[in-house]
Amino acid sequence: MLTIHGTCPDSRDRLRIGALGTDGDFPDDVVWIDLLNPTPEEDKRVERHLGISIPTREEMHDLEPSEIIYTENGARYMTARVICQSETIVPRLADVTFILTDKALVTVRYDEPGAFNIFLNRATKPGGCGQQPEAVLDGLIEAIVDRAAEVLRGVGDRIDIASRRVFAGRGQDVERGGVYQIVIQKIGQYEHIISNVRESMMSVERVLLFLSANYTRPKKAQTGFSAEWRSAVRDVQAIEEHAAFLSNKLQFMMDATLGLVSIEQNKIIKLFSVVSVALMPPTLIASIYGMNFKTMPELDWQWGYPLAVGLMVLFAVLPYLFFRWKKWL
Repeated sequence: MLTIHGTCPDSRDRLRIGALGTDGDFPDDVVWIDLLNPTPEEDKRVERHLGISIPTREEMHDLEPSEIIYTENGARYMTARVICQSETIVPRLADVTFILTDKALVTVRYDEPGAFNIFLNRATKPGGCGQQPEAVLDGLIEAIVDRAAEVLRGVGDRIDIASRRVFAGRGQDVERGGVYQIVIQKIGQYEHIISNVRESMMSVERVLLFLSANYTRPKKAQTGFSAEWRSAVRDVQAIEEHAAFLSNKLQFMMDATLGLVSIEQNKIIKLFSVVSVALMPPTLIASIYGMNFKTMPELDWQWGYPLAVGLMVLFAVLPYLFFRWKKWL
């Protein structure tokens, strides 16, 4: 789908959105061409209009690290990984290529990240976006960063809930191990989300650093965007630091959870050990009087059987009382 965005006649800072027909020409005021799952015919129309080359889905996916950002025929090609389907349990990453030219910004994508809808809601309001391609790119990057921060904040809230569940869990649930198993699964999911956010922000940071170092303001533009992009770099770095903090917090939760699991296992082993020690004297007595020797004086005693049973009970209770006195139970 090919969608064009141009300046609205009644406001210089408001975008007009529309889909271009199969036979229509590009308007003179177009500032953003959004290619969502484009067909080869749509790619060729944009290439003829701007004199650039549109990468295919396979080319975007198979890019080498050195080819993620490059300049060709005066156009800047920048590919970033953007959080997609953030409403799911584990959001995934989508490749988005930004092609910045003097005439317009072209975005090539094969997924629908929520950041694009966020930006469109802002840009279609009065004063929401400027009429330069650089302004659209700046607004898109800002929306991508905001969306990543929102996803990270949601993960932080869920980590706090899981942490309280571990350290303030009910004894019955803890002893059954249900809490620990769920928390370990959640930790794996949260770490995957944080990893995706960090990977996305690293790719966005590369784009911003490239723009800050290589962007030159066009003659027709009254202002540049270097300051905005440097500010966005600081925002991205703050998100990366927050992601590192949450990752360390998850590592602490994992270590603490495994430690608590070991404690519960030790309790079970200690219980079996106590039972084994308590049953050793009765077992010894039963073994002695279970031997089939002919000459055993105790076998002729009238009170021999009650005495043997009493000794077994006595020597089973004494170790138990000793362990309780030592506070080992």
